[in-house]
Amino acid sequence: MAESGILEKLSQKIDNLLQEFTSLQKENEQLKKELQECQLVIKEKDEEIKRLEEEVAMKDLEIDEIIKRIESFVG
Repeated sequence: MAESGILEKLSQKIDNLLQEFTSLQKENEQLKKELQECQLVIKEKDEEIKRLEEEVAMKDLEIDEIIKRIESFVG
């Protein structure tokens, strides 16, 4: 009889561990999906930053050219 109680407790603990493991697996999969989504957003933002940096560089060149024209006109 005592063995039956011990086996029942062990079985219960194993069931609980399996449930917790399954729950953690699902949570892990969800976190992986969120990570992939975040990585995609980061990639998109990096591309946007690069594009904006290129635009700023072009504007700087335009400003330099305008300043040179003004200086040549005035000077």
